[in-house]
Amino acid sequence: MLRYIYGRDLWCEPKLQKTMHLDRADQFQRRLGWAVSVDNRGWECDEYDRDDTLYVIWVMPDGTHGGSMRFIPSSGQTMVNDHFGRLLGGRVVSDPLIWECTRYCLRDGVPSRVAAALMLAGGELMRAYDLTHLLGVFDARMIRIYRMIGASPDVLGSSGTGRDQISVGLWQYRPLDRVNVLRRAGFSSQTSEHWFYRSMGRPVILPKAA
Repeated sequence: MLRYIYGRDLWCEPKLQKTMHLDRADQFQRRLGWAVSVDNRGWECDEYDRDDTLYVIWVMPDGTHGGSMRFIPSSGQTMVNDHFGRLLGGRVVSDPLIWECTRYCLRDGVPSRVAAALMLAGGELMRAYDLTHLLGVFDARMIRIYRMIGASPDVLGSSGTGRDQISVGLWQYRPLDRVNVLRRAGFSSQTSEHWFYRSMGRPVILPKAA
């Protein structure tokens, strides 16, 4: 099941919060060898884990974290602008209708449909908030995963080669991509929309005023 949770509300879900940060430490520090910050609890956290950060989390049957991403409007402080501006030639992406997505994390051993479900959630956010794009930074291994899921970004800039390549890209909402991702995830459109409604208290698409 997908949950959409703001950072300010994560404390209400202590098991989910704890296992998400532990899994992030396992993926980014142990498995990938990134220079991330891990605190004395074993949690991977940084300055973008804020109260206004929106997390999309795949919840396992036992209430633990199975996978997650986090979203922040690019009109505020973002990882791309703060740390990866060189990949954009010094340009700054700042637009309330472009949200940054980072910390794409999958618990070791989860089924592939979890990866697709997280990408599906990104598309639902674009539909719900009339976003023009999602912005993200990713390494070379993710290009294959995005292609497999059926939602590849447009690459804006890259650095490095082979497995060490880092890129910045934009995702634009395309209805056909959503169909492909739904098929890959194995969920119906109604199920995805129900998960959004259950978390956010409103439908993905608001009814138009008469």
